[in-house]
Amino acid sequence: MAIYLTKESRVIIQGITGRVGSAQAGFALEYGTNLVGGVSPGKGGQFVRGVPVFNSALEAVNETGANASVVFIPASGAAEAVVEALEAGVKLIVVITEHIPARDSLMTRAKAREKGAVIIGPNCPGVLSVGIGKMGIMPTGVVSPGRIGVISRSGTLSYEVTAGLTAAGFGQSTIVGVGGDPYPCASIMEVLAAFERDKDTDATVLIGEVGGDGEERAAAYIKTRIKKPVFAYIAGRMAPEGKKMGHAGAIIHGNAGTAASKITALKNNGVKVASTPVELPDLIRSAMF
Repeated sequence: MAIYLTKESRVIIQGITGRVGSAQAGFALEYGTNLVGGVSPGKGGQFVRGVPVFNSALEAVNETGANASVVFIPASGAAEAVVEALEAGVKLIVVITEHIPARDSLMTRAKAREKGAVIIGPNCPGVLSVGIGKMGIMPTGVVSPGRIGVISRSGTLSYEVTAGLTAAGFGQSTIVGVGGDPYPCASIMEVLAAFERDKDTDATVLIGEVGGDGEERAAAYIKTRIKKPVFAYIAGRMAPEGKKMGHAGAIIHGNAGTAASKITALKNNGVKVASTPVELPDLIRSAMF
């Protein structure tokens, strides 16, 4: 079992004929992802990595039964592509694109809720369900099958932490990159809830970073709504005050959004927080075994 990307997922890639979309299609297929098609307006009838290309998401859904899509579309057209997929009936959309205007993200998030769909991202590494497939840019060489869920705002840190869990003997169920933008479509709380419902996930690792208040809001939610153990690492403890950080979501308002405020909130709500990523396996081992 896994969350979001499951054995029943039939995946398309919007932007499959682009350089990144084509390359990631190959990596997805190598990992066994059920990639059934791609979308690129005006290029219908072509094939990429043996996968048929369609002119629209609706055409792809009608021809393949697709119910999940990865968006590799430039920021100027990404929101339109997401809406097209939602209107076609796609229920899981992973948006890799960064630099999407905040109002577009808010619009697509509202649209997804109307349609009963889930959007992961934007500006995220995607979703990888171990042994099932991947949607996005996550590397597959660092994962191993197991019962630990991973939620991360940072792509690179998700890879590092997952590799460390694998090396320590803790396999993963699903790795979800929610993205570094200030207005992610799927919140940390929503992903925590999905792992809570998953019978094949025993605990969750949360990887946060400076900026925004997602981790702080999730802390209170964990105390009242989450029964499974949650472990965390917050990057940016040494980030200089007033320094502009790399992610669009790395915005600090007063005392909110700092690494210290996030760590305090999580600890106060029962989450075990590691000082460095390499400490996470020991925290898990001491708490669960």
